[in-house]
Amino acid sequence: MVDIVALEGPFLHDLSGSLGFEPYLNFSTRMREWLETNGKNILKSFKDQCLKEGIECEDILTSGVVSSEICEQAKLADLVIVGRRGVNAQFEYGLLGSVAEGVIRKSPKPVVVVPERFTPPENPLLAYDGSVNASKVMHSCAELLKALDLPLTVIVAKEEDGESLLKEAEDYLRPYGIKTRFVHLKEEPPVAIERYCIEGNHDLIFMGATSRTRLLAMVLGSTTEYILRSVDIPVFVER
Repeated sequence: MVDIVALEGPFLHDLSGSLGFEPYLNFSTRMREWLETNGKNILKSFKDQCLKEGIECEDILTSGVVSSEICEQAKLADLVIVGRRGVNAQFEYGLLGSVAEGVIRKSPKPVVVVPERFTPPENPLLAYDGSVNASKVMHSCAELLKALDLPLTVIVAKEEDGESLLKEAEDYLRPYGIKTRFVHLKEEPPVAIERYCIEGNHDLIFMGATSRTRLLAMVLGSTTEYILRSVDIPVFVER
C-alpha cells in the first residue's frame, strides 16, 4: 500500500518545507517513487518466502487510504490478516494500530489481528454471547479448528442465560467432532475474557465484533477493542 495520507497530507508538506523544497516541486513525485519501490521490495521478499514454503501467492501494489483499500481488496477474499501495529507504531497510542482498528471496523470479511510475535495456536478460545456476530465466528471457528484438528474452550461471560448459551454452543459444535470444553463466567465480559485467556494460557481468541454500549464507548469502545488492546495473542474477529 502506498499511503496517500502520508503522501499528500501535512506530513509531506512539513517535511518538504523543512528541507527547503516547495511542496509540489517534484517532492511528492519522488516520495511516491520511493514508496512504490519500497512496496515492491516488501512484496518480493514475501513472495520469495511463500515460494520457499510452497504457498501460491498473488501480490498487489496499490495506493489509497490504507484501511479502506485493504477492505476493498477484502471483498474478493475469505479472510484478512493484519499485524496489530504497523510501521507507524511509535507514533500511535495504545496497543492497537490505527490501520488494524480501521480494518476491523470496515472489513466485509473476518479479520485476524496478529501481534508482533506469532506462534502456531494450540489452545484456542471462543468467546460466545449468543449474538449474530458470535454465531458467525462460531461457524468460522468450527470449520478452521476441525481442519487443524485443534481443541476448543468456549466461554460465556454473562450473569443471565449463561448455561443456555453454552448449551446452544454445545449443540452447534457437536457435529464437528471437536474436543471442546465449556465454561460459564459470571463477570463483566471484557475483564472475564482477558483474565480467563491469560490464566488458561490460550493462544488464539475467536469473537464476534461487539456493539458499542454507552459505558464502554466512553471508556474502551467495546469488548472487542478491549480484548484487542489487552491480550498479546492473535484475535479472530467477525462482523
